[in-house]
Amino acid sequence: MDLSISGPLSGAFPAPTSALILAPKSPFFGSFKPRNSYLNNPLVSRQYFPIRAQVSDAPVDDDFVIDDVPHLTNFLPDLLSYPNPLQNSQAYAIVKQTFVRPEDVVAQKIVVQRDSSRGKHFRRAGPREKVYFTSEEVRACIVTCGGLCPGINTVIREIVCGLNYMYGVSDILGIQGGYRGFYSKNTLSLTPKVVNDIHKRGGTFLLTSRGGHDTQKIVDNIQDRRINQVYIIGGDGTQRGAARIFEEVEKRGLKVAVAGIPKTIDNDIAVIDKSFGFDTAVEEAQRAINAAHVEVESVENGIGIVKLMGRYSGFIAMFATLASRDVDCCLIPESPFYLEGKGGLFEFVEERLKENGHIVIVIAEGAGQEYLAQSMHGIDEKDASGNRLLLDVGLWLTQNIKDHFTKERKMAINMKYIDPTYMIRAIPSNASDNIYCTLLAQSAVHGAMAGYTGFTVGPVNSRHSYIPISHVTETHNTVKLTDRMWARLLASTNQPSFLNCDESRGGKVCKDTIDLINNMKITSI
Repeated sequence: MDLSISGPLSGAFPAPTSALILAPKSPFFGSFKPRNSYLNNPLVSRQYFPIRAQVSDAPVDDDFVIDDVPHLTNFLPDLLSYPNPLQNSQAYAIVKQTFVRPEDVVAQKIVVQRDSSRGKHFRRAGPREKVYFTSEEVRACIVTCGGLCPGINTVIREIVCGLNYMYGVSDILGIQGGYRGFYSKNTLSLTPKVVNDIHKRGGTFLLTSRGGHDTQKIVDNIQDRRINQVYIIGGDGTQRGAARIFEEVEKRGLKVAVAGIPKTIDNDIAVIDKSFGFDTAVEEAQRAINAAHVEVESVENGIGIVKLMGRYSGFIAMFATLASRDVDCCLIPESPFYLEGKGGLFEFVEERLKENGHIVIVIAEGAGQEYLAQSMHGIDEKDASGNRLLLDVGLWLTQNIKDHFTKERKMAINMKYIDPTYMIRAIPSNASDNIYCTLLAQSAVHGAMAGYTGFTVGPVNSRHSYIPISHVTETHNTVKLTDRMWARLLASTNQPSFLNCDESRGGKVCKDTIDLINNMKITSI
């Protein structure tokens, strides 16, 4: 089959091998060497561009983009490869297809129309027939950064066990205390015995911190310790740091595979289906919502407010609301709301109190921050990771509702406020997340052993893929108010949308409002 390149990089400019068309002579099919002479120079900085691949006998509209990840052979073209030891593994002996085919990719868009482009694709994760490390030469390290999240210890455990059981690697280091641990802390020697039961605990076995990223010092330490595989578990700020580590490693021409495992309890990582710990967080949030519901239905005019995580996105609040069925109103950062006037929150609360005698409100921590900034004159401060410090919207909303009904409406109410944030973050992952963390860890190990670097791993349409780190750091995944899932929530709670609707068009939201939502940037946080 004849393949050709089209697009802005075709013709006089050879395509970077990091964004590869799936051609039979690519380095991942066998003997091909990079055509770009500049790619062989580790001191030259490069960017990774997607390549549009076309089958010559296929129609033009059948093209697709492969957004590939870097490989060690891009800047170390003479690197030796070895047969994958999994071919002799008892665990994989019964598997029909032990190794992922080089041409296997995962589509980012699963729903397409007949006349539309096939869209962007990512390289499928999994073991390869050839590896670029022997078990004896591997010295791996694992580091965890940022806030806590259920499942971190499971990922650590499964990286260690995956390297040891599948590839025979015994030299694995744990970097303590986040990025600064590379140059200011001692390391732990990690073995399957050491990490055997850490998945049963919350938090991180390796300790964590925010900030402390010094690329030069970190790569110096990697080089001094002869580390050649780096596994980095953390959120978008951590992954940006991982990208800088990869760039410095490439610049120095080091044989070091850098693999990122994206972590955020908020589920706001772009591209991937969901982040690990999210299912556990939603499940644990049910306990807080149930407690609020029990409290408020046991008193007259009971109002329960539960504040959940969600700095930029309201996924935990939305899914916990949908799962609970006891929530009357869900407020998230993506959906502006207002308190007073026709269709406002105060009016809705009063209606529910008259109808049911109680109400439960779930609010994400990033919701309504613009109101707090106006009323409380908040200072624009940031934490060590660069995240803006949020004001407590739960306490603010609690006080405003209390003032409205007791002072203005002269109604006696019973207010209950619950903030389970740290209880949720600190628990071990549930069964679903434990399985997910295992797949993430093993996929990262397979990728690093196969020579991929500067990548992060995650499920895209339920298939684990290798994704360029830039894709998971350039934007946040947010709830789309124009999608059906938010409509399902509104239908479930029967709460107001707090948007202007045109009654003459059957309650449809005006086009200007929809355009505003689609183009909305979260500026309040």
